[in-house]
Amino acid sequence: MAHHVTPHLMFDGTAEQAMRFYVSLFDDADIIHLERYGPDEPGAEGSVKLAEFALAGRRYLCIDSPVKHEFSFTPSLSLFVECDSRDEFEALFERLVKGGEALMPPDDYGFSERFAWINDRFGVSWQLNLA
Repeated sequence: MAHHVTPHLMFDGTAEQAMRFYVSLFDDADIIHLERYGPDEPGAEGSVKLAEFALAGRRYLCIDSPVKHEFSFTPSLSLFVECDSRDEFEALFERLVKGGEALMPPDDYGFSERFAWINDRFGVSWQLNLA
């Protein structure tokens, strides 16, 4: 049986920038491990070989892929955030949408009084919900 199931985000050279941005969004967040590619390794020297970070108690892994791919993130998989207050919701929305795009702008969609779906500037999809 699996010991852990951990979301793993693959970036194309922006893993550290994205991870540091995500950690800045939440009070209960931290970078746990950061390993960089060295000289003569398959990835660009100094880029993220493997990193682990935590957001609100959940662990994530991320890398800068040394292999170029024709695919990236898709909104089919998103990070869902339950916000405790409208102020928290609005602050997260403003920071996440900057440089990205709102797939569903903040509104009352019937299933929630305040909901938004965003692709951030790194291409990662987020759903924000006012609990």
